[in-house]
Amino acid sequence: MNKDIKRKLRCAVYTRKSSEEGLEQEFNSLHAQREACEAYIASQRSEGWALIREQYDDGGVSGGTLERPGLKMLLADIEEGLIDVVVVYKIDRLSRSLMDFSKLVEVFDRNNVTFVSVTQSFNTTTSMGRLTLNILLSFAQFEREVTGERIRDKIAASRKKGMWMGGTVPLGYDVKDRKLVINKAEAKTVRMVFERFAEIGSATVLARELRADGVTSKQGKPVSKGYLYRLLNNRVYIGEAVHKGDSYPGQHKGIIQRKLWDKVHAILTESPRKRASNTRAQTPALLKGLLWGPDGAAFSPTHTRKKNRLYRYYVSQTVLRHGAGACPVGRVPAAEIERAVIDQLRAVFRQPEIIVGTWKAAKASDPEINENAVREALTQLDPLWDELFPAEQARIIQLLVKRVDIGLGGLDVRLRVDGLTGLVNEMARDVGQAA
Repeated sequence: MNKDIKRKLRCAVYTRKSSEEGLEQEFNSLHAQREACEAYIASQRSEGWALIREQYDDGGVSGGTLERPGLKMLLADIEEGLIDVVVVYKIDRLSRSLMDFSKLVEVFDRNNVTFVSVTQSFNTTTSMGRLTLNILLSFAQFEREVTGERIRDKIAASRKKGMWMGGTVPLGYDVKDRKLVINKAEAKTVRMVFERFAEIGSATVLARELRADGVTSKQGKPVSKGYLYRLLNNRVYIGEAVHKGDSYPGQHKGIIQRKLWDKVHAILTESPRKRASNTRAQTPALLKGLLWGPDGAAFSPTHTRKKNRLYRYYVSQTVLRHGAGACPVGRVPAAEIERAVIDQLRAVFRQPEIIVGTWKAAKASDPEINENAVREALTQLDPLWDELFPAEQARIIQLLVKRVDIGLGGLDVRLRVDGLTGLVNEMARDVGQAA
């Protein structure tokens, strides 16, 4: 009499644990799940079930996502046709999401794979098994959502009590015993940031200054304008805890006085365009766009204020990007270098060859202009310079100067010949009209 030959069914065991707690133990939850599943497979040996050696484990991974290393390996082997039955200890070990599980069942069906739960005996190849599966998954998802609501409610209640509930630790604080504690060195930087912003009113200028001075975030990254806005709007610095837009008295100490906070936020409520305009008006930069360093990088104007006194500088873009020391000439005093360029221009105005050369160039556009008119115009510009408004001085500088190269040995000023000619034509006409 011939015996029926049973087809061998290759069985894979999948185990999962949401938290990492206890995984370091010699016998943990994953081992217990696998032991139960292997015992079940052994009991089905008469049906042709056989355990495969590959292990598919996910320790410390939530069942609310399919982004799990062990699960991905399992699905890959199913697609390769290496598995006939997937065995789990309990259905929610595979997934807690009804939508995710429906995706997994589609993969199982497409590859003729059966899904079995040891503690909830059913088979997905039957209609009753599918009904039972959907019911169990609905309860698993309900349990997950209720657990999530409880966690959210706990966090909300804790925040309302002013407790620190984790997340990115803000600059100026450390976490000790799950509480925010002031870091004195960082707190000094935070106060300086608030005070400087209250003085200059520009996050762009302040970020440039902080990068030039080597100030970084708590993670050691260069300070950006976006980072400054987040810092200046963080109510943790006035001793408050925030939850979903509402603030509550915190259990930690504040770093910033309320008066300074209000002053900063009065500035922040202004239009950024208006604040930028005010900053430019307060900080005239005659050589903006004209200065270049020994490494070929441009210099940008900036300023700082100490004890109600304004100090203006030009800073290398190399320093702004890579920090202090990245360029041999990283920062130069604005007044000093502007005076040096102006002195060179004044010397140019008095040189006979420049007067003659300018006159010849000016004649191309105005044949009636004479050398004396050109000489008088250039001679007049020297003593009148200090009486010009800063805007007019800046216009003339931009008209006359093509480029200023800063080197370790001094300055190299390149003039615009056409600019000098245009300026002389303009001034000669004014001299003629005055006569």
